Amino acid sequence: MPIFHSNQPTEFQAACTMLNKYAPSELESKHYQNWEAKGYFSADFSKPESFSIQLPPPNVTGTLHMGHAFNQTIMDGLARYYRMKGRNTCWIPGTDHAGIATQIVVERQLAAQGLSRHDLGREKFLEKVWEWKEVSGGTITQQMRRVGCSADWSREYFTMDDTRAEAVTAVFVKLYNQGLIYRGKRLVNWDPVLGTAVSDLEVENVETEGSMWHIRYPLADNPAEAVVVATTRPETLLGDVAVAVHPEDERYTHLIGKQLTLPLTGRTIPVIADEYVEKDFGSGCVKITPAHDFNDYEVGKRHNTELISVLGLDAKILAEAQACDYRGTPTQVCRLPEKYAGLDRFEARKQIVADLDAAGLLVKTEPHKLMTPKGDRTGSVIEPMLTNQWFVAMNAAPQGGEPESEFKGMSLAQKAKHAVDSGAVRFIPENWVNTYNQWMNNIQDWCISRQLWWGHQIPAWYDENGKIYVARSEAEAQKLAGSLHLTRDEDVLDTWFSSALVPFSTLGWKDGEPDTEAMKAFIPSSVLVTGYEIIFFWVARMIMMTTHIVGKVPFRDVYIHGIVRDYDGKKMAKSEGNVIDPVDLIDGIDLDKLLVKRTTGLRKPETAPAVKKTTEKLFPEGIPAMGADALRFTMASYASLGRSVNFDFKRAEGYRNFCNKLWNATNFVLMNTENQDCGQDETQPLAYTFADQWIIGRLQQTEAAAAEAFETYRFDLAAQTLYEFVWNDYCDWYIELAKVQIQTGCPATQRTTRRTLVRVLEAALRLLHPIIPFITEELWQAVAPLANAKTADSIMLAAYPEADPEKIVQAAFDQMAQLQDLIGAVRNLRGEMGIAPNVKAPLFVEGSVPEALLKYLPALTRLTEAKTVDRLLESEDAPVAVCNCARLMLKVEIDKAAETARLSKEAEKLQKVLDKLNAKLSKPGYVDKAPAHLVEKDKAELAELEEKMAKVQSALAKLK
Repeated sequence: MPIFHSNQPTEFQAACTMLNKYAPSELESKHYQNWEAKGYFSADFSKPESFSIQLPPPNVTGTLHMGHAFNQTIMDGLARYYRMKGRNTCWIPGTDHAGIATQIVVERQLAAQGLSRHDLGREKFLEKVWEWKEVSGGTITQQMRRVGCSADWSREYFTMDDTRAEAVTAVFVKLYNQGLIYRGKRLVNWDPVLGTAVSDLEVENVETEGSMWHIRYPLADNPAEAVVVATTRPETLLGDVAVAVHPEDERYTHLIGKQLTLPLTGRTIPVIADEYVEKDFGSGCVKITPAHDFNDYEVGKRHNTELISVLGLDAKILAEAQACDYRGTPTQVCRLPEKYAGLDRFEARKQIVADLDAAGLLVKTEPHKLMTPKGDRTGSVIEPMLTNQWFVAMNAAPQGGEPESEFKGMSLAQKAKHAVDSGAVRFIPENWVNTYNQWMNNIQDWCISRQLWWGHQIPAWYDENGKIYVARSEAEAQKLAGSLHLTRDEDVLDTWFSSALVPFSTLGWKDGEPDTEAMKAFIPSSVLVTGYEIIFFWVARMIMMTTHIVGKVPFRDVYIHGIVRDYDGKKMAKSEGNVIDPVDLIDGIDLDKLLVKRTTGLRKPETAPAVKKTTEKLFPEGIPAMGADALRFTMASYASLGRSVNFDFKRAEGYRNFCNKLWNATNFVLMNTENQDCGQDETQPLAYTFADQWIIGRLQQTEAAAAEAFETYRFDLAAQTLYEFVWNDYCDWYIELAKVQIQTGCPATQRTTRRTLVRVLEAALRLLHPIIPFITEELWQAVAPLANAKTADSIMLAAYPEADPEKIVQAAFDQMAQLQDLIGAVRNLRGEMGIAPNVKAPLFVEGSVPEALLKYLPALTRLTEAKTVDRLLESEDAPVAVCNCARLMLKVEIDKAAETARLSKEAEKLQKVLDKLNAKLSKPGYVDKAPAHLVEKDKAELAELEEKMAKVQSALAKLK
């Protein structure tokens, strides 16, 4: 009895009529809006086991790039997988206020109006920033929706919102009261254009062409004798406090302790011995300028030298040097030569070099390549600068106020180390533990202050005497200060400070209050998915802060993925013009419009040339719309453990073809099962063939492999496993076998075939859903009712399939292998004989091949018939193929002359391609200099062509 009747419209029938053409954009917007509106992304606390994940908050100024798409495909895949596994799943999204980047954006807008932030004042400027944030700040989260991110948007946060501001202030005050935050004068990275300290992550080391100047430093008591010092920054000479030599360098041991005359200044400085100096590098003498070099700072600290700052915060030479000791206490006033005062550092460099030369102290100048630190936002050369800043002490023990935990009493650095050493936090791949430990073993106190206006203003106030009051509010600080007038510190906190708190600041944490329901469920979170470049800046600091404030680790696993490079293996960067916008891949790229600035203003015209150059080679008419699912499948396929990948547009096209094949296969299944008995009535007889049992068994193997891949973060293996099962096993093999069974089988066989078609497809859609959510939702809505599997309103709420090993029938696998062997042999025979696809011929089989296998051959290999014989009557005109179970022969009349001509022409074409490829590979230097992946591609193509040529030559030989 049919399950569906033609006179009774059903949800399935309505859905079936929709499957005319695969149009990703239509179904993507439809389903995402439905998912979000119905609250499917929200946590469900009725479920006992939790799975949670924190989104690395992208900059509020940002737009989606390939790294985001890569990272978010992995996170969303995990969230969808564990949601379907029945976990209380919570993926927490948010954006970072990005202090420097955001302030630059708004200042540029003001500059276009002829204004500066100082014209507005701090309060009015911050109003402008908030106005900009409200208008443009949600771009990246809207783009995340385009990719299909199933984040719990009801928990979305912004690191400058009121809740986060309260948490940041509470943690700052707590750490200060525990003796873990202090203010002091230390050397920091300084961007003179921005006028603020910056973190190492905001500094790019760029190889530049410079010079090495060799300068004489005469002995004070014997000017005829001198040491020669080489430097790339002669302007810092004015702040030298010593010249260092290696203590075992016999050339200079007699000079240790003697005084040198510092050129152009009249000051004298000592020769000191320190193992930092490399005896065999250069002259073996190193100038020590601790106020302007990080390595020199450490050398000077060991020898208790002064620190003499000769550059102001604008990177211009000071009239009077600022000297202090390592506690920041001012020492002597050191006047500098008047002629340099007020000169920009690079102008001063030219003048100082000229003066050294005129004084006979410049020995020589050599061209020199060096790594120059530059600000990633401004491109200005970063200066190590001695300034007053706020710091978090990494190695100090807290003075009370900690929660009871195994971490109590440890310094922040010890807590971060213990969390990983104990296994409470696990890095995947494990080798990243070495990087983590290297940073942690050499950790310095963390500079958390920035000289900006946009950010969390430091909750510290000063009275007239300079005394500091740290408090949660000005009223609280005033209460501490009494009647004294207070002035608030103008600095703001480093962006990484607020983002280090997100594991608990996003879950309702309040200082001194009990843990919330969300904190109990989601701390520690299950996994953090991130890139290696912020292991120290974010990962380590989240571990420090969460273990210290909450007493728990913030997450159990840290999955470190690689980075996405362009087609030729270059890092994507605006300066390279090779940045790919994932949304462009989803919607398609019109090459004629690629260089036109987008109406949103999110891309500058100069970022596109390299993308256009690459894409027009592969897609002369532009990249077709791939859809979000194809993009996600591509990203998943790249997500092996820690390996960086080169993005290939053609690979994305391949996964777009996969989606189309899945769509068409579903259409075929629906057309052959609609209004038919699909075996839902368990009382009706079923007759499973070996083909049915084989695909059901392969489904079990695929379910087990996919689950293991997701749970071990091997998205590449999950993608490969599911692709091969759906494309090869289900579409290319089982559907073709099912056609034969439906056409020739008895009612029980037909019923069972339809049942297997829909049930395996329905399970496959659920298997695929974490990777390609949109198309699977659309197709599942049509297939699930037919498979009697509509257990939820959405596929994302349905159960993820679980393998049942008892459904794997080895005999069916053996029979299928035998059939595949037979079909492969027949197809090879047709190829060797050059039989056109539309020509049918009889097949004679010598061997004990079951009739159950032979019945499939005509339909799958275009035969008139396939029958067994006791013995083949071989002839030269009819080649014989041998497989594991039989010998095969096709009987077809061959026009020897025509076939010889065809094969000869094919051999001629192949030879031309072979000659061209061999010439390319033998070209001097190509194999050594060309990108490795291109060389490997050429070699693989050569091997394939040589194999084809061998087959053609063999066929020609048989015709002679």
